[in-house]
Amino acid sequence: MVTAHEQRVRLWQGKIDTQVTVLGEGSPVVFLHGPWGLHEQEFLARLAEGHRVYAPRHPGTSSGDPDAIYQVNHWWDLVVYYGELLDRLELPTTALVGHSFGGMVACEIAAALPERVSRLVLLAPLGLWRDDLPVRNWMLVPEAAQRATLFADPTGEAADRFFALPDDSTARADAQAGFIWAQACTGKFVWPIPDKGLKKHIHRLRMPTLIVWGQEDRIVPAEYGREFVERIPAARLELLAGAGHLLHLERPDEVARLIDRFLDA
Repeated sequence: MVTAHEQRVRLWQGKIDTQVTVLGEGSPVVFLHGPWGLHEQEFLARLAEGHRVYAPRHPGTSSGDPDAIYQVNHWWDLVVYYGELLDRLELPTTALVGHSFGGMVACEIAAALPERVSRLVLLAPLGLWRDDLPVRNWMLVPEAAQRATLFADPTGEAADRFFALPDDSTARADAQAGFIWAQACTGKFVWPIPDKGLKKHIHRLRMPTLIVWGQEDRIVPAEYGREFVERIPAARLELLAGAGHLLHLERPDEVARLIDRFLDA
């Protein structure tokens, strides 16, 4: 059984109190979650069987005061923020794993700080150069539609676990999506804005890169992964049948095995 603990790191001249989930031993991996928050405990525990996993929350609040929002919304500010976090975690170089929006952020970091990223794993990253993928407040989308959009099997065990959440709307928002989407529901949405111009310098990603996509992804179709392969020199694509946008929740063992083989090669 892998035991997790929480580490607090003060960043950005002490203005941001960042929570980092740490678990496992071995070579370090930083996991950057998507807009559904850190609802990936089973997957992270599986990944931590062979690696030391660091899973930070994205920036957005200051000094633990929920009413004091410190915005980090320019792509270069975001890179500086994560560079500082890697320094504080004593990770001069590390592997990055990013899901959905977290994959976009991972690409930003790896393109700007290639010497800090040894290997890059992208799990169904959202479009880096598409403008037709709007940010949605998922709390306003009926559960049946969310299930059908996020999961290959809307009535499967992974979907049931994901939606086994408190009835209270505030607790549900926090449990389903973590701090960022909870803030979105109150109109305090502070998601960092990635650089839509990344396609101009994505060729800088010279590190080995694994891209994993669910074939039933209804947010960003799996075919879109081929654009990443064409633009990233050392990338390869793995497609998983029977998996949707939350592929690492539906198929945690298989996704973790792919990552293990890639990182240990």
